[in-house]
Amino acid sequence: MIDREQVGAEQTASISASDGAVSVDIYDQVYTLRGTDPEHIVRLAATVDEKMRAVAAHGSTVDSLRVAVLAALNIADELTRLRARYETLARGIGQSETTMRSRAGTLAGMLDEVLEDRRVS
Repeated sequence: MIDREQVGAEQTASISASDGAVSVDIYDQVYTLRGTDPEHIVRLAATVDEKMRAVAAHGSTVDSLRVAVLAALNIADELTRLRARYETLARGIGQSETTMRSRAGTLAGMLDEVLEDRRVS
């Protein structure tokens, strides 16, 4: 879980090893965030900042709250599409595994028949 505190814009990005806090700049605002992996938080903040800047560049709004909501919608859309793709791939793997098990069972049966025929002959 990440706790957020907005701090003054004069602070620079830094990581405090003692409490896992990291200061990040998102859309020209500095936030202090805490979590178990500060480097991961920095990457997440960079992604949010990038999305917000992309939304602002393509839109006519200058309201940062509106930009943040539109960026969040873009991120949610991306997440939803990736989840759907993951589910499709996971189902495909499950079907492939079932097919392979079935074929392995068939081949094992055929091998048993050949070995049994050799014992009888």
